[in-house]
Amino acid sequence: MVIDILTLFPGMFDGFLNESIIKRAIEKELVKINIHNFRDYSPYKNKQVDDYPIGGGGGMVLMCEPIFNAIEALRKDNTKVIMLTPSGKTYNQSLARSLSHEEHIILLCGHYEGFDERIKTIVDMEISIGDYILTGGEIPGMAITDSIVRLIPGVISDKSLESESFNNNLLDYPNYTKPIEFRGMKVPDILLSGHHAKIDEYRHNEQIRLTKENRNDLLEKKD
Repeated sequence: MVIDILTLFPGMFDGFLNESIIKRAIEKELVKINIHNFRDYSPYKNKQVDDYPIGGGGGMVLMCEPIFNAIEALRKDNTKVIMLTPSGKTYNQSLARSLSHEEHIILLCGHYEGFDERIKTIVDMEISIGDYILTGGEIPGMAITDSIVRLIPGVISDKSLESESFNNNLLDYPNYTKPIEFRGMKVPDILLSGHHAKIDEYRHNEQIRLTKENRNDLLEKKD
């Protein structure tokens, strides 16, 4: 998989690409992640990428030309172009799994007051990571990239992925490790029993309990 990220602040991705699982996935050549400053695609001498909103209003709006030029230069036949914007479809694990099967993704990170509306004509999908506002699309770009890359075969073990939150619209079950007792808090006896069928049943019931307590909306989707 290849992921191209269009941003005005490429330095924000330095740590993201050079630590932990993302770094290892890149080193194993399971994914290639390229960071592009779309200011480099501006046709103007001063590399301008934004201007005042027509009709008045606060802030600055990202212009068509630099972004169209960047996407047209990078796009291939198998490319999915994604605009990161509060008006997009809310991101979830199901969408992450779907995108993990793509061969080439372009993530467009916004900034300032937003995009010229005409930029939407050159993208395939708009995504929001939640109902709140950030200063730019770089953090959403990292979040989406991370959630996709970890699902690529070979990045994380299949067994680890099977028991994660949001599989089957349920949160993950509680996990424990040594010591068996810590400050009066003991690991549930069922987990020490060695009876795998009962352990599986306990964990499934715990998933339902935690989901009902914390994310009942997921149970409604499951129904």
